[in-house]
Order: sequence, then C-alpha cells, then structure tokens
Amino acid sequence: MKAGIAALIFAYVLSQFYRAFLAVLTGVLGRDIGATPDDLAAASGLWFLTFACMQIPVGWALDVIGPRRTASSLLLVGAVGAFVFAFATSVTEVKLAMVLIGIGCSPVLMASYYIFAKEYSAAVFATLAGMVIGIGSLGNLASAAPTTWAVKAFGWRETLAGLGAITGLTAVALFFLIRDPKRPETRPQGSVLTLLKIPALWFIFPLMFVNYAPSAGLRGLWVGPYFTDVYAATPALIGTATLVMGLAMVLGNFAYGPSDRIFKTRKWVVFGGNALGGLACLVFALNPDPGVVAAIALFAAIGFLGASFPVVIAHARSFFPEHLTGRGVTLMNLFGIGGVGLFQMATGRVYEAAPSGAPAYSALFWMFAVAVAIGVTIYAFSQDRMD
Repeated sequence: MKAGIAALIFAYVLSQFYRAFLAVLTGVLGRDIGATPDDLAAASGLWFLTFACMQIPVGWALDVIGPRRTASSLLLVGAVGAFVFAFATSVTEVKLAMVLIGIGCSPVLMASYYIFAKEYSAAVFATLAGMVIGIGSLGNLASAAPTTWAVKAFGWRETLAGLGAITGLTAVALFFLIRDPKRPETRPQGSVLTLLKIPALWFIFPLMFVNYAPSAGLRGLWVGPYFTDVYAATPALIGTATLVMGLAMVLGNFAYGPSDRIFKTRKWVVFGGNALGGLACLVFALNPDPGVVAAIALFAAIGFLGASFPVVIAHARSFFPEHLTGRGVTLMNLFGIGGVGLFQMATGRVYEAAPSGAPAYSALFWMFAVAVAIGVTIYAFSQDRMD
C-alpha cells in the first residue's frame, strides 16, 4: 500500500503542476498561438470545472470499483491531454487539452483520501490529507521557475510532450502499485443525495466553494499577468514570484494538516485561517500596487492562508456515513474545485471589463475578498466536530 500511496502522491504532483503551469506560459502562448489572458483564464477554468464535474462519477467509482482502476485509467486520459497541448495550434485546442488533463487529474487526490479513510484512524485524516497536498504542491513549485527554465531551454511544446510521457508512465505505475481497500460484502445503500440531506454539511459547503479559489486562481494564472501589467516584470521575476507563492502554499498545507489535533478544533482553525486570507485579499484590493516586495508577500500570505482544504474536508468527513466515504470526499472536492473553475471564468470577464493595469487587479481582489467573507460568515454557524 505504501508504494501505491507514493505513486498517488507523485500523480498529485502532476495534478498540481497542470492546474498552475499556464501562469508562466502567458507570454509564449500569446506570441505563438495568439492566446490572451482572458483565453487562458477560460482554459484554466475549464480544467477546474471539468475536474469538478468528474467528482461525482469518481466518487461512485471509488466506492464501487476501487481506487486502482479508477485512478490509473483516468490518468491515461490526462496523458493524452498533455500531448494535445504539446501539438496545439489554436486556443480551442489548448482548451480541449485542459479538459482532457482535468479528467485525468480528477481522481488522484481523492483516491489517496479514500484509502486514508478506509485504512487509517480518522483522527489522523487531516494530517495525512495535508501531507499529500503539501508534498504534491511540489508540482505547483515545478510549474514556476523550473518550467520557465525548461520552456526557455527546450521549448514549451517539447516540455509538454515530455510531461505527457511522464503522466502516461505514472498511470501505468498506479495500476500495478495501488492495492484496493477491502470493500463490504453487501452493496452499500445511499448516494450523493443521502449526503446532501445532512444539514451540518450545508454550513461547510459555501466555504469549501470559496476557500481555495483565491490561492488557486491567483497562483494558477493571475500572478504572471499581474506582475507583467503592473510592474512590467521580466520572466525571471514572474518565476520568482510564482515560486514564492507556491512555496507558501506547500508550507500552508503542512501547517494546517496537524492543526486540528494541536488546537483541538477544526472549525476555528479553518475559520481563522480563511478570515485572515480574506483580509489579505482586501488589503490587495485597496492597494493593488503596493510595490514588488509587498506584492510578493501578499501573494504568499494568500497562498499560505488559503491551504485549509484538507482540514475542511476532514471537518465534513466527520459527518459522512462510512459506506459513502468515496462519494463524500469527492462531493466536497466538487465544491472546492468547482468554485475555483467558476471563479476563474469570472475573473477573466472582470479583468476584461475593468480599466487596464492595477485597477483591473483591484477588481479581482475585491471579488475574492467578498466571496471569502461570505463563506466564513456562513461557516461560523457550522457544528465543530473532532474524531
């Protein structure tokens, strides 16, 4: 099982890479195929929306056929998507590639969460979940300065083709290394509708919908255009800024992971972290041109504080029936990743509608700040629960 978990973590490294690499390709894709920031926001949004839509069938598949076949077969689709991207000659082909990659990445994190829920103590679920995201976020780091270097050294097409090959080999490894947890003898009763009838979850869903949107959206796309538009930044500076924010997201996941056991609460850890993250967005909204160093620091703060994803899922999981674990964790992931996708679509429209330069980014930060404020306000009425 340890080898299977290691393979899933590496697959999640790839998933983190694919959701964030467009930020450093803005310039070359604009030059080579005429892609605008709005086009890439739509492409990024399609990745997240496809990923989110896949969570319902992925949840069913985890509960019914197990993580081994679910994760390995779908990740092969992602490998095909990487090759489509490598040979893309238009924005439409880039969007198609991102859809295929989104399908491929959709099961890998939830497959590991499913195994943790079935094979390990519930008390350590958040710690293990945070560990996977923390290690997997190395892919987020790889999509920054290392990708900038690879694109410069080999070209963006060659870089994506190489990643497609790595993704395909990883899918094969998942098939041979994952061991499915033992399933019950009788077919479990219930569905996603059963979960939607649990009142406690409805105070968690809104925050799950918005908590990851600022950090994923900004790191996944807008960091690059921001530093280009506001500070006329070089690719090296953009690579550095994205690397710093990515590192902050890694550290945030490791910090949040054991925090529920340290503070003996999940609700207030999540509430406090997201409230501070929303405050960082508000500071940025009020002053979208604070200087290069301060801007990097604010992006890092948003990345660190927005890493509450595993603790929010652990909080919700405490209300799931045991036999609906797969569908439960993927339902939460649908809200989390679906929120990112919808916000990415919206940010492209907001960016195009606002005056160019710093005011456009002020509008983006206002949108994120207000959304997080609404999410934490509703979440304040949720029931705290520890395993």
